[in-house]
Amino acid sequence: MSTHPSLRQQLTAPGMVIAPGAYDGIGARLIEQAGFRAVYMTGAGTSAARGFPDFGLLTMSEMVENAAVMARACSLPLIADADTGYGNELNVTRTVREYEARGVAAIHIEDQVSPKRCGHLDGKQVIPCAEFVSKIRAAVEARRTKDFLVIARTDARAMHDLDEAVRRANAALEAGADMAFVEATQTVEEIAAVPKRVHGPCLLNVVPGGRTPLIDLREAETMGYKLAILPGLMLKATIEAGDAALAELKATHMAPKVALSVAQTFRRFGADEWDALRTRFNAGATMEAR
Repeated sequence: MSTHPSLRQQLTAPGMVIAPGAYDGIGARLIEQAGFRAVYMTGAGTSAARGFPDFGLLTMSEMVENAAVMARACSLPLIADADTGYGNELNVTRTVREYEARGVAAIHIEDQVSPKRCGHLDGKQVIPCAEFVSKIRAAVEARRTKDFLVIARTDARAMHDLDEAVRRANAALEAGADMAFVEATQTVEEIAAVPKRVHGPCLLNVVPGGRTPLIDLREAETMGYKLAILPGLMLKATIEAGDAALAELKATHMAPKVALSVAQTFRRFGADEWDALRTRFNAGATMEAR
């Protein structure tokens, strides 16, 4: 049983929640051990871990099962990418039920056409606002408990303008969404404008090298944001560290030195707990053999 406050409790408390992004159980564990209060499952990283770009190529089942692994690997609330909801309102209903059944705390559903694209790439298209709002309404009605949060993401800033993105965010909140996610704001002024113009809690997506300028997250909190996600954090760190290790091996023909022993590594993933179980049940087996 988790001893951490629920995501809803954290978001109603003062301040802003920071949820670093990961794409597997290793990343989820590291984020928890680093002292953060929530984890974000990146769709881009989930795609990359399966050898694909973030072009909407993964199915709902692939995304849900990865979320289940991450939710099981740590005790923090997990916020997960659910892309477009994988179809119409019926598909959205099933999507919500599948994520919720896996112990996920929140998902975001966007207004892109399917197949979608990374929010910080060119070539995006969005569905009509009324269709988006209908999907959000279906998502809200599909959840079995209010502890499961529905975050409405709009990519309309790229296709239209900030006014249209704000309009869609507010319409989604009126339909019952718990939080608004205006993707790919393009200036610091636009970042600051969103929490002022949107009539509910707002999420900031932090993507180095993307469309949105990077700002100190303490400034984002001052602007009024309640949640910041960093989708590519563990993905980019893994790529860079992997490239460096492979380059060293190729140049020196020696395995790079590591800071952790094998035993220390497995302790990061619960070895002590499993060893205790092994000892307990082996002791029982030994007594029975006598």
